[in-house]
Parts: sequence; structure tokens; C-alpha cells
Amino acid sequence: MTFYTILIAIVLIILISIKQINQYQKGVKFTLGKFTGIMQPGWRLVFPIFQSYQNVDMRIKAVDVPDQEAITKDNISVKVNAVIYYKVREADRAIIEVENFYYAVSQLAQTTMRNVVGEVNLDELLSSRDQVADRIRDIVDKSTDPWGIAVNSVELKDVTLPEEMKRVIGKQAEAEREKRSVIIKAKGEVIASENLAKAARTLSASQGALHLRTLNTLNDLSSDQSNTVIFALPLEVLHAFENYNKKD
Repeated sequence: MTFYTILIAIVLIILISIKQINQYQKGVKFTLGKFTGIMQPGWRLVFPIFQSYQNVDMRIKAVDVPDQEAITKDNISVKVNAVIYYKVREADRAIIEVENFYYAVSQLAQTTMRNVVGEVNLDELLSSRDQVADRIRDIVDKSTDPWGIAVNSVELKDVTLPEEMKRVIGKQAEAEREKRSVIIKAKGEVIASENLAKAARTLSASQGALHLRTLNTLNDLSSDQSNTVIFALPLEVLHAFENYNKKD
């Protein structure tokens, strides 16, 4: 009777001691409070009282970094939010070296984002988001190395400007568009004047070409009966008529 009782007790202890580690997890085992190894996915034995363990999710995690008030290098106040992607590389360090690595990574990302934004001008922040995000990723990744965490990427989601700054940027963009329009129009006028000068040289170089051009123009005008054409005759022609009248 005693043997069966002991056997049943052993079986019950073993059943209670069986722990399941899922494929995307690793278990950090402690024996009498001391780290004694990493448990791989599957069924593993963890004897009560003497041993304990903690599951660590090894999948990539996305942490939403909330809006952070920051001041750029040129003293412009902005709100920036981002998302950071990271994964646990070493499960034992993530549990032993930091109390709560989820919270720690989030807080580190917020502080780093404010610091990096303060190192760049507003124009750089708006036009070079990828470079700013890479800078944040490098700093966070290096800082979390002792925790056994690898940062895959950081994406800046949105940069919110004060309303007065939005108006200033809008006016600046409008002025830039007007500037480009004036430059393009001026270039067009230069090209047109060059073409006119070229045409004038061509017409003057050929005898009778100017008269032919004049006749073609008159022909085009005559197609519309509503047009009134006024001829400017050369003074030599008028003088010829005056001399003819004097002879009479």
C-alpha cells in the first residue's frame, strides 16, 4: 500500500511539473533562485518549490511610441510619434538584466526620440525622416544590447507642427511656386525672343522673303471677314504719288 501511494505521489508530482513551452517561446529556468538554463519549445519538467521559470516571447514586437513633445535644433516645437520593432535575442538576459524589458524599451525609445529630434533642424526632420529614424534605431539598439534585445527598425509615423508654423511653411511653399513660375516664364520669353531674332535674320537674308511673309499674313487675315486691316504704306510711295500729281 505504501509503495502504490509513493508511486501515485511521484506520478502526480511529474504531472504537475510538466510545463509547455510554445514554438515561439523560450523558458528561463531557475533552481533555488539561481539561473540554471534555457528551456526550448516542447514539454519540460519544472519541479515545484525547488524550481521556477518564465516564458519569453521570441517573436518581433511592435511598440507604439506615443506623441513626444520635442524642440528641434532651430527651436521649433513639434510633436513626434513612432513605432519601434524589436525582438528578444537572448531570453536569459531579457529576464535577468532588466526588470521589465517591454516597459524599458518603450521608455528608452521615447527619451532617445526626443534627444535625436533636438539634434536636427526642422527641415532635416521633415525631409530626412529615414535618417532620423535610423539614428534612433542605432542608439536604442546599442543601449539594449546588454538586455539581449535587438532592434530591427524604427519608423517615424507623424510629425505635428504648431498651427502658426504650418501657415509659415504654406506661405513659403507658395512663394517657392511663384518663384519657379517666374523663372519658367522668363526662360520661355528668352527662347521666344531668340527664335524671333533667328526668324528675322532668316527673312532679312533672303530677298523678297519679308514680302512673302507679309502676303501670307494678309491671306490668313482675309479668311475672317470681321477683321479690319490697316496698311502702313512707306513714305516713298506717298512721295511718288505727290510727284505724279505735280506733273499733271
